[in-house]
Order: sequence, then structure tokens, then C-alpha cells
Amino acid sequence: MHRHNGCQYLNLERDLTVTDLAVFHGHLGPYIVIGYRIGKYASEHVCNNPFDLRARVYCAGTPPESCLADGVQLGSGCTLGKRNIEIIKSDQVAVEFETDGRTVRIVPRPFGLPEGDGEDYEALIEAFAEEMYYLEDAELFTAGEH
Repeated sequence: MHRHNGCQYLNLERDLTVTDLAVFHGHLGPYIVIGYRIGKYASEHVCNNPFDLRARVYCAGTPPESCLADGVQLGSGCTLGKRNIEIIKSDQVAVEFETDGRTVRIVPRPFGLPEGDGEDYEALIEAFAEEMYYLEDAELFTAGEH
């Protein structure tokens, strides 16, 4: 385990708002929200030290699915800079977290996007993502040892 004696900014709570997510990502969409909630779940139930945790994000490898990785970074503390997160191209969307030989796989529940087009559609997506932020973990994903 990494120790940073005397550091006041280590392992802080990751209670971010939808506004925080949008500021980081550039807009608010369902994949950053689900990624954040998955990452936060991993921080709370798998390992809360982002130096001892590794994330693998399985997805199409392109937006919007790859936006999951931004949320996972914010929720778990696994980051591109620390090199403890990676995106792996896959037909199934899932995130695996590994620490001390333990692997937990988290799979988002399928969801349908609102229908529409143009500027109205972006507002519908944003409202949909904001609603997702407030759902229970069990409504958003399943988690289990792998």
C-alpha cells in the first residue's frame, strides 16, 4: 500500500455532483454518470486506495461507451496519469477492478436512451443522465467477484 505521510489531500471522499461530472467531461451523459457510480462503488466496496486499485473498462472503445472511463476515474481514483486504468475494446460493457489478487466485475444494466433529435435531444440526454445519477446502485449495475 502506498503511504504518503503528512498528506492532507490523499484518499479524499469522492462525492461529486452532476455539475462536477459535467465540468470534467464537458457535458453530462449517461455513461459518465454510470462510470462515476461504478467507480464510487469500487472505492467503497473493493478498495479505497487508488494506488492499490486497477480498473479495466470494457466497451466499444469509442464514445459514448468509452465515456464510462471518465466516470470510473472520478469515482474510483484510478487514473490515466497513474496508469492504473485502461480501456479494452469489447462487445460487452463492463468494468473490472483488481486489488490484491481479488477481481470484481461490474456490469451496467441495459438502458434505453430517450428519443429525439437536435438541441432538444441533447437536453433530453442530459435530463436522463441526471435522473440516472440519483438511482440506486442495483438499478444501475450488477457487481460480483470474478
